[in-house]
Amino acid sequence: MSGPMIEVRNLTRAFGPVTAVNGISFSVARGEVFGLVGPDGAGKTTTLRMLCGLMDPTSGEMRVAGFDTVTQTEQVKDHIGYMAQKFGLYGDLTVEENMRFYADLFGITGQDCEDLMANLLKMTRMEPFRARPAAKLSGGMKQKLALMCTLLHRPQILFLDEPTNGVDPVSRRDFWAILYQLVKDGLTVMVTTAYLDEAERCDRVALMHQGKFLLMDTPQVLRESLPEVCYELRGDDMRSVRDRLRQLPSVSHVELAGNSVHVFLRAGERETELFAAVPGASFRKVLPSLEDVFISTVRNAGAARDAA
Repeated sequence: MSGPMIEVRNLTRAFGPVTAVNGISFSVARGEVFGLVGPDGAGKTTTLRMLCGLMDPTSGEMRVAGFDTVTQTEQVKDHIGYMAQKFGLYGDLTVEENMRFYADLFGITGQDCEDLMANLLKMTRMEPFRARPAAKLSGGMKQKLALMCTLLHRPQILFLDEPTNGVDPVSRRDFWAILYQLVKDGLTVMVTTAYLDEAERCDRVALMHQGKFLLMDTPQVLRESLPEVCYELRGDDMRSVRDRLRQLPSVSHVELAGNSVHVFLRAGERETELFAAVPGASFRKVLPSLEDVFISTVRNAGAARDAA
């Protein structure tokens, strides 16, 4: 199809008095990795479930692979793969048996099934483990197996709901390497994550909070979007330094960042007061991380709401 693979207009979903998704709009192009980022309860999973045709919206419009998700649900499901947070693997079945089970569900048989399974096992480097029961796989291997089962029917769009949650850093890196390979072959990916560092791997990111999009753009543009200037400070006893810096009128906010702190200077303020407050410390101007951007944006939105 030509045009966006995913189109969403004014999408809203309410559960009684609670509005989980509140009027969001966006589109995703073919071959794009689009990240939906936010804390638990932000509305990420609800959004994905509606896009997959598993839940109807309260209002708004959605088209996936050119089909309406409400009136053409079966056509949508033919073109997508959905990997939920808890994918339905069978622990007493081996890697290969799980794959064959899902291949049967998708109606994939014969040589087509054999070739596809072989390619997926090779791509994920899971060939040596094809006879291992799923229950005895590591967390990262289970995610790879879930991904392979999701890809068996060659979807055009892949929806991933926090696919690396609780997975070790090396396995997370391997998982993303596989995703990049799939995107290179033409797959479109929409992924939710609570890991802000992981969101930087996406082509575009929407920062979601309380059902709404706060910001949406490329990670680089989002990192450059804050009006405050960010400094990284390194030294001794960073927690007491953070508390001291928070008292300065020129400072918007201060956040711990590993063994350093990120200090946000209000727009138009000079650094003189900042340097004088912590003599001898090491300062350098840095580009904020996506985590910095998210925290700052939520904080500013809350301050604006309180002032209204």
